[in-house]
Amino acid sequence: MEAYKQEFIEFMVESQVLKFGEFTLKSGRKSPFFMNAGAYVTGSQLKRLGEYYAKAIHDNYGLDFDVLFGPAYKGIPLSVVTAIAIHDLYGVEVRYCSNRKEAKDHGGDAGMLLGSKIKDGDRVVIIEDVTTSGKSI
Repeated sequence: MEAYKQEFIEFMVESQVLKFGEFTLKSGRKSPFFMNAGAYVTGSQLKRLGEYYAKAIHDNYGLDFDVLFGPAYKGIPLSVVTAIAIHDLYGVEVRYCSNRKEAKDHGGDAGMLLGSKIKDGDRVVIIEDVTTSGKSI
């Protein structure tokens, strides 16, 4: 296992984000652990979180994509901090995009999306805190 993966696990435990026990997930599945990304609450935690996600994306998929899409709600800050970390670590500009649960009907950014719009031909990486069923997309 790459060192950053072990460090990420330790970081989640230290940040009290990763809990062990008996949990029923939103999907109805049972799990011996639960990750609550909403428990990352400081700037330094968010900076490190973005770096771990950026390294994982870089190592597993490369950086040949245009947009990081973070579904509402916890995917929103993940897409932002990861886009920043990709720029800081690798010098690559990627855009971020997130959805709203309800359409906004006023202002210059009305609609379902915030951040960058997704254009035809854009290569999109979806980033989430936890995926069990894929229904949030």
